[in-house]
Amino acid sequence: MNAFQQLLKAAGAHPPVGTWISSTSPIVAEAIGCAGFDWGLVDMEHAPLDVAGLVPVLQALSSTKMVPVVRVPWNDTVIVKRVLDAGATTLMFPFVQNADEARRAVAATRYPPEGVRGLAGTSRATRFGTTPNYFKNANQQIGVIVQIETPQAIEQLEAILDVAGVDAAFIGPADLSAAMGHLGELTHPAVMEAMARAVQRCKALGKPVGTLGKNPEAVAQYRAIGFDYVAVSSDIGFMMRGAQAAILSLRTRDTEHVHTLAAGTQQPND
Repeated sequence: MNAFQQLLKAAGAHPPVGTWISSTSPIVAEAIGCAGFDWGLVDMEHAPLDVAGLVPVLQALSSTKMVPVVRVPWNDTVIVKRVLDAGATTLMFPFVQNADEARRAVAATRYPPEGVRGLAGTSRATRFGTTPNYFKNANQQIGVIVQIETPQAIEQLEAILDVAGVDAAFIGPADLSAAMGHLGELTHPAVMEAMARAVQRCKALGKPVGTLGKNPEAVAQYRAIGFDYVAVSSDIGFMMRGAQAAILSLRTRDTEHVHTLAAGTQQPND
């Protein structure tokens, strides 16, 4: 079974917690992989990461317990083929709007006759030709997650998730909030209500559904409405918040020190 599917199956009452990997640095990826997250989203859509850069990131994560999910930049058969050959086993497809797009995504991940993935005998995916029966078993070992990011996609949710080979859904709150006219308001009541309804519909279909929150407080709200897996922030997000908190603390201390010195130099009135 696919590693991400195994993670979801074993989760029980505790949704797997992940984070976004956006820095493109293998060292940062390895470090965040050692932090204790269950899974990580290696982002090729919004991060400056190409296939050549993907390989060392996947190699770095392979030394950790983090299960990698690779978000491809678009629902493109050629890109998908190259990402799979690079060794990715679970792919997230952005902006899937209908069942036809979902079928195209699945087909790109499957060898014929189930799909259109081309064969490469000595790719990293096959451990350079040393994995027995790789081509016979690969179709059952690739995971497909479709990203639902607009009200139009939510309307088509049942049709999208009914496509054979779609393993899970992911509700993108940022793009969904923008498409609903609430740009940047990821936890706006209307957005939360739409997400909650989508969660219930996914559960009725027996399909896991996940999302991303910018901080633990947002993620707690998402978990409360029933998401099966969640992600919080990103490697860059954690770095920036830590850096900003440190510099703010030091500057506050400097200001307090200056005020203390100034107070000490004041002379009492005669």
